Amino acid sequence: MQSGATVDKRERRGYNRGMELYFDYAATTPLREEVLEEMLPYLKGKFGNPDSLHSFGREAAHAVLRARDEVASLLGVLPSEVYFTSGGTEADNWAIRGLGQGKAAASPIEHAAVISSLFLRKEGGMYGTVGADGIVRTGDFGGTMSENIGLYAVMVVNNETGCVQPIAELADFAHERGALLFSDCVQAAATQDLRGILRYADAVSLSAHKIGGPKGTGALIVKRGKRLRPLIAGGEQERGLRGGTLNVAGIVGFARALGLAQGERETFCSHAARLQGLFEKLVKEGLGDLVRIDGERRAPNISHLTFREAGIVDRLDLEGIACSAGAACSAHARKPSHVLLAMGRSEQEAERGARFSFGRETTEEDVRTCARILCSLLG
Repeated sequence: MQSGATVDKRERRGYNRGMELYFDYAATTPLREEVLEEMLPYLKGKFGNPDSLHSFGREAAHAVLRARDEVASLLGVLPSEVYFTSGGTEADNWAIRGLGQGKAAASPIEHAAVISSLFLRKEGGMYGTVGADGIVRTGDFGGTMSENIGLYAVMVVNNETGCVQPIAELADFAHERGALLFSDCVQAAATQDLRGILRYADAVSLSAHKIGGPKGTGALIVKRGKRLRPLIAGGEQERGLRGGTLNVAGIVGFARALGLAQGERETFCSHAARLQGLFEKLVKEGLGDLVRIDGERRAPNISHLTFREAGIVDRLDLEGIACSAGAACSAHARKPSHVLLAMGRSEQEAERGARFSFGRETTEEDVRTCARILCSLLG
């Protein structure tokens, strides 16, 4: 028998292990079987270092070359414009600290990786503003015109509310001022046309584990002619701009996952939109004014709700339902959501939000069960 010290805390509190529903696909997704199959050879027999000059190394280097070509083809860019990273956080850091001249300006709803990097930039940074609907106001960046802005950063899909930002308009705004536009596309790859986004943005970041790929792998795409300063010293990898042995299996898996996500995008959007609509309808019917649906012009796979009371994420966890209070990277901080604060909410309101995100595996039955339990807890 297990001792009291080793029993899972959820078991001690009556956690129902017979039902586990996952509504946190915006935090991470399960590794797809097709992706794992692509990766396995490079986790086993084909283990060479792609920078080694012998046959083992050449085999690994060829896999990286092929993956780079696949990613470039999917995105409509050149292979030389694709830089592999350890994930979205590194790609965001690299873009903010390595692109453009002068200061950087970012929206106040960016991922923490962008916001934190903003003030590590040598020339410094500043914020724009966002409306109560969660959409960035391009005109509100106008006050920075005299501040020597060389880079604007606005994510495509907000990772908390799912609000989709006007990238074409933002790109025009930046380019008219002689600046670059960087867009964090980590949360966008499952639902948005990345080729279309790259017709406007000068650089984007991506992460594999948001789209059925492996954790610890991502990419920064930087269009030709845009100078990129190195972030990690120590080797000649990634054209001398990012030192460190390449994660061959992760890169191969990332390319496969990206191809699947973009190829299935319309089908997934249709599936997710049905789930989102059903979930929000059931919750509003059950809770009425006790709940608020946050943001407008949202991606179909994210529903962010604000409740009249706090602690709903923990209470749902005890019922076997996984959702989140926002970005997983900041979950342990237990601070009011900076996204909701930027949208004009009070600190109390910004502490009472929950994000429900849907994946390929989510069913209508899952949604109905989640909505029923949520309403029973708060109704």
